[in-house]
Amino acid sequence: MLRSLMAAMALLAGPAVAQMPSVEAKACERRGGKIERADEARDLRDEAERFRGNAQNVTRQRDGLLLKLEGGKTAELTDCPYGDGAYAYLYERYDEAGPFYVVRKRASEDFAYALVMKRTGRLYEVYGTPIWASDKLRFLTVACSLSPPRGSLTIAKPSGDGLAIEAEFPLPCEEQSCSARWDFQSWVSVSCTPHDGSGKKGAEFVLTRANDGTWRKFGR
Repeated sequence: MLRSLMAAMALLAGPAVAQMPSVEAKACERRGGKIERADEARDLRDEAERFRGNAQNVTRQRDGLLLKLEGGKTAELTDCPYGDGAYAYLYERYDEAGPFYVVRKRASEDFAYALVMKRTGRLYEVYGTPIWASDKLRFLTVACSLSPPRGSLTIAKPSGDGLAIEAEFPLPCEEQSCSARWDFQSWVSVSCTPHDGSGKKGAEFVLTRANDGTWRKFGR
């Protein structure tokens, strides 16, 4: 009886989700000399091709991107080509399910994606491109790199005017390269391959979403 009552209470309460912290676009610090990237012209040509699908809302002005928001407002992301901390923004696409713009942030020894909410202009930084479930209610990102050291899979969803994190799971990225896919709306398959090229089988597991909204891991 007590067990049934506790299960019912958990179902009514629903899963605990954490609001994903938004970040502020940093002002460019003009330290060191200006860095000219050899592939900059190619990147801008490729970006111009991607603009064609959303040219009324996205433009490049001088050293930055101008993104149109709801209500006639705009958000500006400014490149910073100076010194060791240099970085550049490159437009990837507009994601209707978000709804947000997906912008790649490229640095000399790092990379990230900026998700810019079209309603508010709030910016969220993630370390993998968003991969949506088939029902478009939530997406996953995979952050897996040796330098800087990162190893996590995050499941997030739109929440109000922002984003919320439903679950996070560690990945063995210090030894393996990992990828993930949605098999069903509440089922994610994760597979990893060792870096040493030995041919040995890496970690494999699935993440499933229970009726109460919590995510659970099964496998090794």
